Amino acid sequence: MTGTVLLHDDPNRWLEREVSVLSFLAPSGIAVRPSPLIAPGPYQHDGLWMTFCEWVAHQSQIELGDDAEKFAVALRDLHDELSTFTGDLGGFLEVWCDIERLRRQLRPTDAVSPEIIDSLHERLLALRTPVFEAPLPTQALHGDVSLSNLLSTRNGLVWSDFEDACRGPLHWDVAGYAISLRDRGADSPFVARVLDQYGWSDERALGAFMKAHDLYSEIWHLYDTQRRAGAERVARRASPRPYACS
Repeated sequence: MTGTVLLHDDPNRWLEREVSVLSFLAPSGIAVRPSPLIAPGPYQHDGLWMTFCEWVAHQSQIELGDDAEKFAVALRDLHDELSTFTGDLGGFLEVWCDIERLRRQLRPTDAVSPEIIDSLHERLLALRTPVFEAPLPTQALHGDVSLSNLLSTRNGLVWSDFEDACRGPLHWDVAGYAISLRDRGADSPFVARVLDQYGWSDERALGAFMKAHDLYSEIWHLYDTQRRAGAERVARRASPRPYACS
């Protein structure tokens, strides 16, 4: 974890959960496996938190094509496998706390006023009850379902990046998947086919969860922009200044 380490109050615990989930899923072949060459961790070295997984040869980017079923099956199979996972995972309200923790890292700039930062809190607070405290059935989730975390291999689609695994409503993963498909260029009929073949009957039930994902993404991009700008300032200060010629 690099910038995302600030999301979690205890990175070691979150990465232990990631390794636990990956070990559980290993026999299914639907997710990357913990490394067979080195203990998977977690480790902390020079301030960087990491885990080790086996290398999986894959295409650089997934092409959507017109095969909605394979994307539906990939998520359904993942959720079916995770439905029997009984290990320790964070509760869904912890996700809200993580997003709020990230928001509190924002600092006013010319582009981001204090009022904007405060409004992000108000919007997040408004979603706490209908999303993060919703009275819905829960189970183990990937937590960050997107096409960026789905690898296209010669043996099919394989899931990766489980550092945000948590226990919550299926709505969270399904909403994130629908958003990711659209961001990658899928049109509404394609997304509807994926949801239908997954077994999701009412896309409208995802509305509040999609808003929560969008807000999370908005806060993350604001934070990441500030983080990168800060790193660039530090790098410039650390660079040796050229000598002036007389």
